Amino acid sequence: MGEHDPKRVLLVLALITGLCALAYWPAFTLPFISDDYVQMGLAERYGPASSWDDLARDPLYRSRATSLVLTWWKLSVFGMDPTVFTMFMLALHVFNCFLVLALGSWPAIGYRVSTLAAAFFAVYEGHQEAVIWYAALPELLVFFFLLSSLLLFRKWLAEPDRRLWWYAVSWLCAVLAMLSKESGVVLGALIPLVALTTRARLTALVASVPFVLLGAAYAAITFAGRTGNMHFFDGTFSLQAPVGVTVLTSIARLLWFWGALALIVLWPRRKTWLAAAGIWIVITLLPYSFLTYMTRVPSRHTYLASAGLAMLVGAACLSIRPRLASWKPWAPAALAALIVAHNCGYLWIKKFPQYAERARPTEELIRLAGPVHGAVHVACFPYSPEVAERALHLALGRAPSDAVFSASDATHAAARYCYEGSLMPASAAGKLAEAKSSLAAVE
Repeated sequence: MGEHDPKRVLLVLALITGLCALAYWPAFTLPFISDDYVQMGLAERYGPASSWDDLARDPLYRSRATSLVLTWWKLSVFGMDPTVFTMFMLALHVFNCFLVLALGSWPAIGYRVSTLAAAFFAVYEGHQEAVIWYAALPELLVFFFLLSSLLLFRKWLAEPDRRLWWYAVSWLCAVLAMLSKESGVVLGALIPLVALTTRARLTALVASVPFVLLGAAYAAITFAGRTGNMHFFDGTFSLQAPVGVTVLTSIARLLWFWGALALIVLWPRRKTWLAAAGIWIVITLLPYSFLTYMTRVPSRHTYLASAGLAMLVGAACLSIRPRLASWKPWAPAALAALIVAHNCGYLWIKKFPQYAERARPTEELIRLAGPVHGAVHVACFPYSPEVAERALHLALGRAPSDAVFSASDATHAAARYCYEGSLMPASAAGKLAEAKSSLAAVE
């Protein structure tokens, strides 16, 4: 895809945009889901500029600063409109696909591979939670700023005069990545690896030092604030976690099954490709692998790692294309259609109904409480009490005290709600509330 062929560039961009829309158009029918309300409640608290001092002092949510400020801005301009929030998530996913495409500016990758990789990344169902669930906005943002930083750093290295502008913007993007999600710290490892692939290796390594120092300082500040960060107490991050098992399990799940087929196609002729993709996947999964409540990384946390998977699939498709075409001229197109149909079909048939079911408890609670004057006794709820309180406040303007959860407080409640669906038990979903209690005890 040459820079001197604007029509072809526009065609590729339109194709990628269309694939994103094809995969995720049912998301526009979904209401807000559980922790979306917590995200918006936190945005009301920390999003205004007058609250940024408080945000900077919060050991957990300062690592979500970009998503909270953007959410507050959208709430201020558009209100509680799920269509607008879904459109924003999809647009950000489209731009992230464009960044995957831009990785083709590396001669070792090339635009033929990155075009196929971006197309796969657009429809890949494995990271769907990051695109569909608004509460997972930090995953999209850290991806956007991280890849932007890498691409700008490489552009600075590739420019003959090495204008400081590109380097400065790359470093700024690194800062924004770390203000989006803790996983942004992996830039401190990825930038030196990029430096090692360049001809001016010594210059590139020296230039990577500020990124390494930024990552080290960020990790130190995060660890120093652990007593005020509930993720150190709720099973999200523990040095006693089975990290190796979680990483291996997550890699196996990520690769199955298009990645596994890509490995078969590429081995043993493209060992360098396999090694590069493997390093990317391991590094980007590692920050999410210090879990104690499960031995696999959740879907939304694989968004960064799936860029490595997309590169594997793109390289494999390009490699096998001549053999398929020599067998049947229509075979490459059939393979592409099969990949798209499998991923989109899985999203449409299996995942979107699951998200609709996940949204039911809060939707039912809001509908019940709407015409009721007085408190609502939330007798059984599959999420933490904070979700119910935030949903009633944001959707109906009700005070948090209008949701009561214990039988002793329900004496004067005007209505009673109990979710009777098949989601996880309230005891399991109450992890957030329990973690906050533990955190209060520690403090």
